[in-house]
Amino acid sequence: MTRWVALLAALVAVALALPASADTWPTRPVRLVVPYPPGGPTDLVGRLYAAKLGELWGQPVVVENRSGANGNIAAQLVAKSSADGGTLLLHASSLVINTLLYKNIGYDALKDFTPISQVFDYKLVVVVHPDVPIRSVKDLVETARAKPGAVTFASAGGAGAPTHLSVEMFKQIAGIDLLHVPYAGGAPATNDLLAGHVMLMFNNPTQSLPHLKAGKLRGLAVTGLTRMPQAPDLPTLDELGYTGFDVGTWFALWGPAGLSADIVAAVHRAVVKIAAMPDVRERHDQHGLNVIAGTPAELARIMRADLDQWGKVIRAANITVD
Repeated sequence: MTRWVALLAALVAVALALPASADTWPTRPVRLVVPYPPGGPTDLVGRLYAAKLGELWGQPVVVENRSGANGNIAAQLVAKSSADGGTLLLHASSLVINTLLYKNIGYDALKDFTPISQVFDYKLVVVVHPDVPIRSVKDLVETARAKPGAVTFASAGGAGAPTHLSVEMFKQIAGIDLLHVPYAGGAPATNDLLAGHVMLMFNNPTQSLPHLKAGKLRGLAVTGLTRMPQAPDLPTLDELGYTGFDVGTWFALWGPAGLSADIVAAVHRAVVKIAAMPDVRERHDQHGLNVIAGTPAELARIMRADLDQWGKVIRAANITVD
């Protein structure tokens, strides 16, 4: 009998050591790490998805804000977490971009995370202060060529942020020089643009569209390959002759490296269900966000493509952070 008790105890120990499967997971609360402070677009979407995931799984999904170092603190935390499905990361494309900017980032974007799904993305809106005598992209390019460095542009998140790199890419394609004025976040950058302290910004739609409608900013173009439904009169840079110009910011879910295929599939199925919910799509549409429920393989491909695309821009512009 003692031998059978010992054998049973060993089997239980082995079972407990195995990764959770989709049939049993989650059996306890899941934390969703968000790398930005409460109130921002990532946090708002994170809380929306956390609530929906909790309803689907019957377990609380708790948002944990770990801001700092342009998202690197949150990424490091998840990279070092146990791959048992208890910790997930909602991060932006800066998870990938940061590896090109920081010398000692503390993680490998391709090796230390398990891709699960893109959740949403948005394209940028090219906006200027209404007092700036630039009424089109053609005007912008001509002004910049006539007065190199005279046109100032704001970025949200500092050097290497998507709102910075998108302008650097445009500068390289158009052959112009613009003066970069970095800001810590979207709110202070937009506020200084509204005040006329800077002239131009490739800004996110959440902080651009309301001011366009109010006449406080002038829109010149959008950075996607199709026009933005919320601002249909704005042309794309692609249709203005900058062929293939398609940039913005995307957001996705990851787990630590080694997350089981069963759990990845379970999370992805939940994301697909949430993305199809009318209230979720409506809330995203209001802010110019595009709902996505891409596969893990698609996310992995996009990560590699971003490393290639932004690596070329960063090297050409000689951008460094540390």
